[in-house]
Amino acid sequence: MSETEEYTNISRVSRDRDEARKYYNKLSSVYDWLGGIFERRPSEKGLDYLEIKSGEVVLEIGFGTGHALQKIASAVGINGKAYGIDISEGMVQVASQRLEKSGLIDRVELFQGDALTLPFVDETFNAVFMSFTLELFDTPEIPIVLNEIRRVLQKTGRIGVVSLSKAKGNSAVIRFYEWIHRKWPRYIDCRPIYLEHSLEESDYTIKRREIDNIFLLPVEIVVAAKS
Repeated sequence: MSETEEYTNISRVSRDRDEARKYYNKLSSVYDWLGGIFERRPSEKGLDYLEIKSGEVVLEIGFGTGHALQKIASAVGINGKAYGIDISEGMVQVASQRLEKSGLIDRVELFQGDALTLPFVDETFNAVFMSFTLELFDTPEIPIVLNEIRRVLQKTGRIGVVSLSKAKGNSAVIRFYEWIHRKWPRYIDCRPIYLEHSLEESDYTIKRREIDNIFLLPVEIVVAAKS
């Protein structure tokens, strides 16, 4: 697939950063009762496949209400460190409360910010995890985010991504979902992308890939290494 074909075949994201931040601030207190509960199973699969080890330093981008970040903090142990960055200060607050209750807050540093410009020095992390976040970025921004992740990954680092996927083509379910996305882009903000292809184009080596689904919408789970 050429770059032009990929750009024209994926629905675009029209909402700007400030709109996204405000939207997720409003959703932060109820997100687990909306889409979050359905995303959890494929997200946990992706996290399992990433095989986080004790003592590692791991970043989650778009951590939301903090379910995966809690598991990451537990996995890195007392000698490791978990970091999280999310565009919404509301999500930062909810995730912080979850980590406080679980007794893991001392292992975690939370940031409110944008993955297009990660506030970390080069080669900081053993692993980076994203779940239902990469597809929130507009198509030209996806390689920018993936290149930022490459920058902050260590030389032997790895990335785990879970995303809505167009890998199985334009099914009727995908076409209907994309129609809803185009009609209400500020509320149905994520859309299916070509995840494996995007990672390969950004010079990652695919290590594991699986297709799951949420209500017949394909979900791609990929673990890749920094080439």
